[in-house]
Amino acid sequence: MTRRGKLIAAVAVTTILVGVIVLAAFKRGDKAVEVRLEKVQKRDLTAYVTASGQVQPHTKVDVASDVSGRIVKLSVKEGDMVTKGQFLLQIDPSTYQADVQREAAAVASAKADLARAKANLDQSSNAYRRSAEIVKTNAALISAEQVEELKTTVDVNTALFEAAQHQVDQNNAALQNSNSLLAKTTIQAPMNGRITRLNVQQGETAVPGTFSKDQALLLTISDMSVLETKVKVDETDVARLHVGDTAQVLIDAFPDTTFRGKVTEIAHSSVSAGTTTTASSDQAVDYEVRVQLLNPPIDTRPDFSATAKIVWDSRKAVLSIPIIALTVREHEANENRDSAAVVLGKKATKDIAQKDVEGVFVVGKDNRVSFRPVKVGIPGEEYFEVLSGLQEGETVVAGSYQAIRTLHDSTAVKEVKKDDKKKEAKA
Repeated sequence: MTRRGKLIAAVAVTTILVGVIVLAAFKRGDKAVEVRLEKVQKRDLTAYVTASGQVQPHTKVDVASDVSGRIVKLSVKEGDMVTKGQFLLQIDPSTYQADVQREAAAVASAKADLARAKANLDQSSNAYRRSAEIVKTNAALISAEQVEELKTTVDVNTALFEAAQHQVDQNNAALQNSNSLLAKTTIQAPMNGRITRLNVQQGETAVPGTFSKDQALLLTISDMSVLETKVKVDETDVARLHVGDTAQVLIDAFPDTTFRGKVTEIAHSSVSAGTTTTASSDQAVDYEVRVQLLNPPIDTRPDFSATAKIVWDSRKAVLSIPIIALTVREHEANENRDSAAVVLGKKATKDIAQKDVEGVFVVGKDNRVSFRPVKVGIPGEEYFEVLSGLQEGETVVAGSYQAIRTLHDSTAVKEVKKDDKKKEAKA
């Protein structure tokens, strides 16, 4: 090939290579990713913890039976309002009345024995006293043996008298116990409130709760004037809450109304529920939090399902970014990565070798993005508070999740059309 031919061939190859490079650069750099954009601006933010539970009265009493017997009279029904001391129901008292009569008779008999023992003691004491006086005047008239026998008789009668006294006390105690059991056959209201649960009907048999409280439960009286929602809050959130925090309570039975509440109690011990998998054993730790309803509806009933949004912090007019915009990227932790890897060997952990940095993708004037670390504060419902890293008016990528995962520095982006936003929201 001539020199001219070689030159032409070289120019042709160079042209092809340049074309391939330009085409690759065009495809790589100019194909913009469709994203949602949003300005960094000031907003009012409210941080809250959401938890579910049930509505319960602050004060309620489970009325149980301490004696067994058939219920012969029932004067209330579920939903009735009662006052303290009001008659509720009657357990058949006949057996306990018979016990009272028997113990009363035993007391009377013991008192008669006590009177007889007292008379014998007085008689023996008088005989011994007269004999002692005679011995003082003329010791020859009564022998020492006779005096000793009289003294022994006094001691024996004293012991019998004391035993009779103890028998009277024992029978009185038995009578008192029988009267107590008889009184327990009449059930009265221990407090003012509403009958929110009635477990028995007239004619059924009441049993004492020796081994099971549920078996002995007759009815429940609740003070419906003070209601609260008991919710379970995860351990990662409960430390943010304090007694007195305000809350918004949604009750499933009243879907169109939001009720006000406040935190009145935060448990110090956890309510744990464990779930075991084949790979590991995970423990979910929750704490019970009580939220008092400040304006409960009249028709509220115990055990209504409710959801409480407990506000633990708020900010006014602070810089904010969409929650969806915040992402995480891996960056070098420090200059000692290599030395740390040497110390730990080839299995240097990610925590030492690398550090996850939170940040957002900021859109420049050329519609290309750059990752910028951002420090955020409290989370609102849709936005994070920005503490540092951004200025008001800057534009950040605010979605979608799939798009943000594919972005890197210098990626070109374009804002998705409004119609496409609607389609994405529906999807």
